[in-house]
This record gives sequence, structure tokens and C-alpha cells, in this order.
Amino acid sequence: MQPIFITVGATHPLMIIPDAQAHLDGHPVLTYTYSIYGYKQPINQQQIDSKATELLLEKKKDPDYLGMITFELPGKLFNYEAAEGQGLTSEEVEEAIEQITQYRETPGMWQI
Repeated sequence: MQPIFITVGATHPLMIIPDAQAHLDGHPVLTYTYSIYGYKQPINQQQIDSKATELLLEKKKDPDYLGMITFELPGKLFNYEAAEGQGLTSEEVEEAIEQITQYRETPGMWQI
């Protein structure tokens, strides 16, 4: 799946990368874990690929990495793990969860 580009707060652009791409009987299956990166516009495909490659690493080295949101029980229980030394505010986390949830619940928005 392609990254999800959102803005939280008034001016904080985020790139959300689903941590896994899976298909079940030819249909997309959403992951429960999303890595969050800040970015400056415009962003190119090489930058996206670089961040996606880093998903497999246990420790993220990208200075734009802001942490990870896990949907433990979608709609009920979420976990945000901030990156070392930087992260989102609680309000930004809530807004990001709302926007990811809207994305998860609207298959027409999915770019595979």
C-alpha cells in the first residue's frame, strides 16, 4: 500500500506508512501498525522508498521518524510509541488516529 499523507494541527504534514502489505484472496488486508514520519513538501518517490526500506529495522535512524501507532483493537484501543527524542503531542496523535481510522474504513481511498 502507498503512504498516507495527512496534516495534523494547523501545519504539521505527516507521511503514514503501513508497515506491511498483505493480500487475502486478491483483496487488500490492512495492517494494524503504521510508522509516522514528518516531511517537508514536496516529497519524491526516492524519499518514500528510503523510509519504507527502514521499516524492517528495529531502530529507525531517519531524523524524520516520529514513532509508530498500533491499532490494538480498532476503534477502541491504540498504542503510540514515540521515536527517541521526538514525537507527536497527544492532540496530534488523536488527530492522526482519527484520520487513519477514516482511511481504514473507506476502501475507496486505498492506493495499492
